[in-house]
Amino acid sequence: MTIELSALIHMLSGMLWALGRVGGFCMVAPIFGATVLPARIRAAIIIVLTLVLSPLAPTQMDLLSASGVATMVMQMLIGGSIGFVLQLVFQAVSYGGILIGQSMGLGFAELISPTSNTSEPVLGQFYMVMVSLLFLAMDGHLQVISLLADSFRSLPPGATGLDEKSLWAIVAAGGDVFSGALRVALPAMTALLLVNIGFAATSRASPSMNLFAVGFPISICMGFVALWLGLRGIANTYSSLQAAGWDLMRHLAGL
Repeated sequence: MTIELSALIHMLSGMLWALGRVGGFCMVAPIFGATVLPARIRAAIIIVLTLVLSPLAPTQMDLLSASGVATMVMQMLIGGSIGFVLQLVFQAVSYGGILIGQSMGLGFAELISPTSNTSEPVLGQFYMVMVSLLFLAMDGHLQVISLLADSFRSLPPGATGLDEKSLWAIVAAGGDVFSGALRVALPAMTALLLVNIGFAATSRASPSMNLFAVGFPISICMGFVALWLGLRGIANTYSSLQAAGWDLMRHLAGL
């Protein structure tokens, strides 16, 4: 029994289009592409998602043609843009933890992050782990897989793909990282600012006091208290950031 090359390409084309979009997403998105996962597990996730989503991406386009190569690049761009927006939401919360650590004097405390293999402040890593757990607890992984499946209906392979407005929307979303981080860190930063103002008044009233020996441990202790009190509102802040992220991801998926 022989199989012609054209028939084989036709059978594999849908799987390859799904592989391009899913692979682009998993290379950029948090959790799915975290380096803390072994390479075999990450590859297994991509293969399983590709097999599940490939029936949604049938096409008659020749993969080896110029239009086929351009379509594959566009599939990777669509998946990568969706994963990048999700990554921005995670980084906004993580950067808020970094701002809190700098305000309370823990900006120098850094460890190697298992998710990026780079040195990051410990509070930033703490917030990253916490937002990852919130994402999984709120079934975010299932929602994003459903979003990828719906994107094959609204943006099938061979369609126009992302337009200029979508790309500018991704660029504008980068600025939301700083506003989102400020929303996460503002309660603790405000409390620590009041503590520093109190130390400033104390230094004026008693210039002989060694504020470096007294103020530093008090700032750290008050910072942990403010951090503990601020954790109660982190879920609401993350929910609002994630809602804005979902709206942009649906726009990118053509929904």
